[in-house]
Amino acid sequence: MRLQDYRPRSQLVVPQTPLTRPRFPVVDAHNHLAAPFGGGWDRKPLAALLERLDAAGVRHYVDLDGGWGEALLQTHLERFKARAPERFSVFTGVAWEYWPELGARFPDWAARRLRQHHTWGADGLKIWKSFGLQVRDEQGRLVPVDDPRLQVLWETAAELHMPVLIHVADPVAFFEPIDATNERWEELQAHPDWAFPSPPYPSFHSILQAFARLVQRHPHTIFIGAHVGNYAEHLAWVARLLDACPNFYIDISARLNELGRQPYTARRFFLRYANRILFGLDAGPDVAAYRLYYRFLETDDEYFPYSPEEPPPQGRWRIYGIYLPADVLRRVYMENALRVLLSRRPEAQAWVRKPLARIRDNAAPDAQGALP
Repeated sequence: MRLQDYRPRSQLVVPQTPLTRPRFPVVDAHNHLAAPFGGGWDRKPLAALLERLDAAGVRHYVDLDGGWGEALLQTHLERFKARAPERFSVFTGVAWEYWPELGARFPDWAARRLRQHHTWGADGLKIWKSFGLQVRDEQGRLVPVDDPRLQVLWETAAELHMPVLIHVADPVAFFEPIDATNERWEELQAHPDWAFPSPPYPSFHSILQAFARLVQRHPHTIFIGAHVGNYAEHLAWVARLLDACPNFYIDISARLNELGRQPYTARRFFLRYANRILFGLDAGPDVAAYRLYYRFLETDDEYFPYSPEEPPPQGRWRIYGIYLPADVLRRVYMENALRVLLSRRPEAQAWVRKPLARIRDNAAPDAQGALP
């Protein structure tokens, strides 16, 4: 038998608490609706999408696929936010490919485009991981994450009260040699384009250091570090940046596998930074994936899969629940997003705060041992 065909079945017998609904209404602060990450819901009936979100207990959904092309952004604004403003926010992006053409004029041009997108209804700015890895200026030089030429862009976002959800760098293993020691070896074999060896790419730690400097230099700009602040493997590092920068928040999207394998550390982290963590999925409106997140956040279940796929796509391990108390769950699921993302959206605020239609019966005890 080949090792890649090995599919061991655990014989461990432990309590299981599959959840179908979250304890509180959910704001998904990091997700997509277009292909490939969002499942192509921009081409499917809106009613079917809303039905799916209702089934998952998701009251508001942040679509990060507005992109940077005006036609694409307007399409998403019209298809989602205009038709259901209480249910959707849409983020815009930066057209980095124009930098070589525009040269020194690019930062001011990007800031002007951000202003225009804001007038159309864009709610925030999404920075994709090409920034720091592939974006180049008119001289062909790689643009560092903390490039001072972009000051006008970040200051414009602050002036417009547009949070910047920023994804720089990927899992640390993607920057390591693809050898027998790499814990993401199988994933990188399936997706070799996800590997960023140094050289030619900058090292993981140099990118993260530049990211920290960026957040520190612009204290009036709200930065949301995607995927647990871009460093889910090292929560102490993320904690130091949260401590240093009140303008810094994180989302937990696409890192269930990382958080769930360090349950003690993760639980302490959530309790300490309950006001700075946003819920996010980053897997499209996938009801089964939402329920895995709810199980992780709300129960004390042990050794359960973080993905329905076999073998799991992001490492051959299982995860443990962190059974957060009600006040922390409420903040992570909805309150933080209402404050950071929806403070100027009263229609969305009112909708999110409505109680869930049904309260599940199989709730786990909270930290004080009381059932909800």
